[in-house]
Amino acid sequence: MKQSEIKFTVELDKDSVPEKIYWDATDKGDDGLASTKSVSIALWDHLSKNTMRIDLWTKDMPVDEMKRFYIDCIGGLGQSILSATGDTFMADELNALCDKFIKHLQEENKRLSQS
Repeated sequence: MKQSEIKFTVELDKDSVPEKIYWDATDKGDDGLASTKSVSIALWDHLSKNTMRIDLWTKDMPVDEMKRFYIDCIGGLGQSILSATGDTFMADELNALCDKFIKHLQEENKRLSQS
């Protein structure tokens, strides 16, 4: 049986706020740690029938990038639901929500650039 490992390393400041996040994976393709500004991990606990989540971001991650990150996560969930279950309704609803969020960000950016 093949095994694959994913590893995260988080450097924290004195207040335990992430300053740097690194990741590596056996199937990543290149050697060594890669840096990122955010990671979101969800695990399904089949015994408790609930989700455990870890969401981390570095303190220097811009807010607009954080919002885009979560929009991308939601869109990815839509694709995953479609692939895993074939439920087009749920996938379409999540994609519509992403479109709504993207429009919100565009309007927000327009307001900010006009001020």
